[in-house]
Amino acid sequence: MTQHSPGSDSAAILVEALPYIQEFRGRIVVVKYGGNALAGASEDDALASFAEDIVLLHAVGILPVVVHGGGPQIGEMLAKLGMKSEFVEGLRVTDAETLEVARMVLKGQVNPNIVSALNVHGPIAVGISGEDANLITASSFSEALGFVGQVEAIDPSIVNRLLAQDLVPVIATIGADDLGQAYNINADTVAGALAAALGAEKLIFLTDVDGIRSDASDPSSRINQITLEQAPGLFADGTVSGGMIPKLEACVHAVEAGVARAHVLDGRNPHALLVELFTDAGVGTMVRP
Repeated sequence: MTQHSPGSDSAAILVEALPYIQEFRGRIVVVKYGGNALAGASEDDALASFAEDIVLLHAVGILPVVVHGGGPQIGEMLAKLGMKSEFVEGLRVTDAETLEVARMVLKGQVNPNIVSALNVHGPIAVGISGEDANLITASSFSEALGFVGQVEAIDPSIVNRLLAQDLVPVIATIGADDLGQAYNINADTVAGALAAALGAEKLIFLTDVDGIRSDASDPSSRINQITLEQAPGLFADGTVSGGMIPKLEACVHAVEAGVARAHVLDGRNPHALLVELFTDAGVGTMVRP
């Protein structure tokens, strides 16, 4: 009978992780940390666990870039201020007052919270928004939605400069047009466009479901892998709906633009990011060419 020594499981995990660490070293990994993942588990624990994952990636020579949403947090603040949230096809109608609240929450609350959680482990994280150094040039998505933006262009220079200085950029998805008018942009869309512009190795969405399911209400129906050829069918037959639509669209856009793999996984599970990146089985849905 083989002796099972204490610690052998841990060693096996490390050995399994090694080829992945070697493969991704020096490569950019864009991680979209959803407002739903932030709001999902007990917030401090979820954020602390996420921060440990990002710091570990950074420590082994991978270049993480964090893009974050904040939909639930914006909704909460609007409710506190007695302002109503109105949605059209999953996007929040954003008048001038709502835009001010969105900027305040994303740049003044969610972004610094993530930066602080990372910097507990050392001075590595820097918070920026799409308005900084013309990172995201935006335009109006539609008149009906007000100051909801779409991405016109990404200038990744500021992100590349931060990465070159061994820092982790944490990006709030407010962009601006050529006249300086700010827009709140869907963070999934920004993450996809940014991953493409950076030539990232991977794009990873951390959300509040375990991936893309063939039956949204059945956790056992998670689809492990989707190819670019299969994606249009999932939109057409309604398998992908609601908030999952911009995620899969962003995955497809990024992979079409040369990102090797895109992933959707449940960010409320401790260290889901590490399990997806460094193990053979993974825990989410992977989109590939």
